[in-house]
Amino acid sequence: MKISMTNQKQAQGQRTLLLIIITFLTITTLVILLQTLTLRSSFHVSPPCDLVLNETRSKLQDMITFLPLKDLRYTHNPFQVHTTWFMSSINDIQEMDQAHHLYFPSKGKILCLHGHDPSNGANNSYALTWPEVLPAGAKLLSGLTFISETFYDYTNLWHGLSAMTPFVNWYQNKHCMVPERWVLFHWGELRLRMTPWLETLMEVSIGRKVKIEKFNDDGDRPVCFEKAVVFRRNEGGMSKTNKEKVYDLMRCKARAYCDVGDQYHGLEKGKKKVIRLTLFLRVGSRSFKNETTVVTVSGEECRKVDGCKLRVAHSHNLSFCDQVKLMSDTDVLITPHGAQLTNMIFMNKNSSVLEFFPKGWLEFAGVGQYVFRWLADWAGMRHEGAWNDPNGQKCPYTDNAECFTFYKDGQVGIDEGFLGKWLARVLNEVKEHKNNINGQANLSSSACSCSLV
Repeated sequence: MKISMTNQKQAQGQRTLLLIIITFLTITTLVILLQTLTLRSSFHVSPPCDLVLNETRSKLQDMITFLPLKDLRYTHNPFQVHTTWFMSSINDIQEMDQAHHLYFPSKGKILCLHGHDPSNGANNSYALTWPEVLPAGAKLLSGLTFISETFYDYTNLWHGLSAMTPFVNWYQNKHCMVPERWVLFHWGELRLRMTPWLETLMEVSIGRKVKIEKFNDDGDRPVCFEKAVVFRRNEGGMSKTNKEKVYDLMRCKARAYCDVGDQYHGLEKGKKKVIRLTLFLRVGSRSFKNETTVVTVSGEECRKVDGCKLRVAHSHNLSFCDQVKLMSDTDVLITPHGAQLTNMIFMNKNSSVLEFFPKGWLEFAGVGQYVFRWLADWAGMRHEGAWNDPNGQKCPYTDNAECFTFYKDGQVGIDEGFLGKWLARVLNEVKEHKNNINGQANLSSSACSCSLV
């Protein structure tokens, strides 16, 4: 009897244990099923994160707005102070004494360009966007890009230099930060080249070969820039002091590149101070009507001044380094108005420039006749005045612009007596100046340093 009761208790205990195990497994199963259903429900309500990001990116891409690169509303007056026809919706950064410019990223957004039309700037466009959300099909160009817009061109030495000077100044101020590429615009139209003289000067000044972006492989898709600096007003806003520092850098680096030695620094030859007079002549437009007379008069006046030596050269057949060496070996420059005068930046400071104009420039050229006076002032030269030929045909038009075109490329006649007296005064002033200094001061080695700080 006792054995039977014991067996019953053991059987009841086993049933209880089994019930506990079954209950535990049931509850565990229910919990697992509930969690599974909850997770499934959650996945159905909220899609995966990558899908959400793609949908958001697509919506942001749809919000990117491309605006005309050339705003036709302002083409009638492209030199307004507060507006410009190039990227007109964005205001310039105006730092003290620095050229007005734009820099991207700006407020986290980068610059993108769409369309590379070389003949109609209104067909090209721009937009700002986040680096993580590029326009559909866009290509991102890494590194720094220099983007230039100019009202003039990149094939004339003076015009091109005016557009490039602010980039060199920016490079100086940013501790020699060099660009990976250049993008050139003129009236919003893409340009694929600059004159070789200018390209060499930029390569020499910044220390990297100039790569002009042509977008050959990009078709019609947008191109975005990781970093970009944009100048669209040439030297506007830049102080005279900063311009002079830019030209000091250009002069020093060009001389080093062209291996200009001490013989070009105007040092003493024995006990005699050398005064180096250069006739830099043109062929064709704005050439002298009688070169022989100019050479003769200049030679006569040079012989009257102890230590003066005369050199005659033509601008059309000289390489970049030929021009650098010629200007480095010049104290007094005689030349007609023209792009070749841009080479004065390679002369020693306080050198003298005599400029000659055909008939009509004084009356009809406006401020265009003063550009080399300005350059001489900015580069530390002495512009000794100008000769304006009073003789020539009468303009057959009543419109001033047509008259300027009529006279613009005429030849220059001179008055021998005036030229002789003018040159004699300048040569004697240069002689006196050289006698009052201990030789001709060389550029300091620091002038070739790019940083201003």
